[in-house]
Amino acid sequence: MAILQYPLEQENSLRDDDGRPRRTGTLWSCVAHIITAVIGSGVLSLAWSTAQLGWIGGPLSLLFFAIVTYVSGFLLSDCYRSPDPVTGTRNYSYMDAVRLNLGKTHTWFCGLLQYLSLFGTGTAYVITTSASMRAIQKSNCYHKRGHEAPCSYSETLYMLLFGAVQIVMSQIPDLHNMAWLSVIAAIMSFAYSFVGFGLGFAKVLENGRIKGSISGVPATDTANKLWLAFEALGDIAFAYPYSIILLEIQDTLKSPPSENKTMKKASMIAIFVTTFFYLCCGCFGYAAFGNSTPGNLLTGFGFYEPYWLIDFANACIVLHLVGGYQIYSQPIYAFVESWSTKKFPRSGLVNNFYTFKIPCFRPLKINFFRLGYRTAYVASTTAIAVLFPYFNQVLGVLGALNFWPLGIYFPVEMYFVQRKVGRWTRNWIVLRTFSFGCLMITVMGLIGSVVGLINAKFS
Repeated sequence: MAILQYPLEQENSLRDDDGRPRRTGTLWSCVAHIITAVIGSGVLSLAWSTAQLGWIGGPLSLLFFAIVTYVSGFLLSDCYRSPDPVTGTRNYSYMDAVRLNLGKTHTWFCGLLQYLSLFGTGTAYVITTSASMRAIQKSNCYHKRGHEAPCSYSETLYMLLFGAVQIVMSQIPDLHNMAWLSVIAAIMSFAYSFVGFGLGFAKVLENGRIKGSISGVPATDTANKLWLAFEALGDIAFAYPYSIILLEIQDTLKSPPSENKTMKKASMIAIFVTTFFYLCCGCFGYAAFGNSTPGNLLTGFGFYEPYWLIDFANACIVLHLVGGYQIYSQPIYAFVESWSTKKFPRSGLVNNFYTFKIPCFRPLKINFFRLGYRTAYVASTTAIAVLFPYFNQVLGVLGALNFWPLGIYFPVEMYFVQRKVGRWTRNWIVLRTFSFGCLMITVMGLIGSVVGLINAKFS
């Protein structure tokens, strides 16, 4: 086995005029990245969320968050270049755009929330994947031993297995090199969304009626009902926005046409597709099970048969989240790598790559610093997931934390700066009102989800 050494700047010889890896992304690779990022573990909680909000509040909330997500993406896509959205200087990440438009204080606040949300999403994906792997084992057990059998299995082993897989996958250099993984993940997301929709539809036909009510699942008292409704809003908020990685995805696009034009079109396509699936899964899941709707549509065992189809859907979830985890982790990897290269420009550990030539295989390129910190990152998300394996509550907290500050506040504020929107003009009043309304939803979702998380941990 031969070993070759070369510096970091030689890792990719194909560079654009700004020295970064050549951008080859298209409309459809962008759609694949967005769908991989958006249709994740959140889709599985939407039937439960619809059940808490009822037949009016549930569907309207799904449509509301879809519209808000598109508006957020529309505003943020113009921030990729500044000061002009077509000819200005590129902002390679969300933090770069905030730094240029809003200053240092906002940048620190943005960075804290963004990386906390990215880390939390990775943790949520570990929880979801382990639940799906465990559901496959339980499904086979119920099929063989009956639906009342005590088929109980620990999730910890599956979390560790998923973490081991992600340690390997984390060595993918960056988003520019993982379009193939996003395509596979997007296909998987369509597959299990179709299965969830199909099983819900079949269950409604089997029941011969549509279950559920206008007010949703009843609770023991008004306060508990409010907490559950707020938690449901947090879950829906988690299922939609992808603002924290929008500019990173946009940075993969080639031009012409201009990157913001392609991103707006891709956002419209992706959000339309995801909203269709969300409405189908959320509404048909609630219609099928009514007040008994499980927290996770495919792992809560509202469905037992056909067991092989349940197994297939959960396997698709696992494969999808392998890619989804990387989509949300790559911005953190890029930040740490960029900072380390600037901080230690002469460090061989940080900057040198080593090529291992193994017979019968493609050359393997390893940077030991990258290997170490990415492994530590994956291990930390896995450890947190083991400590807090509460699906709906974790999604609600993350959704609430991410929704207003990163999805609404910063895009609106940067729009004001770039477009030079004056105070008390019509646009200023409309967007300020829009931002305040979304802030109230974030507060409600966060309160409900934190209450739910505390109750789940200590009950």
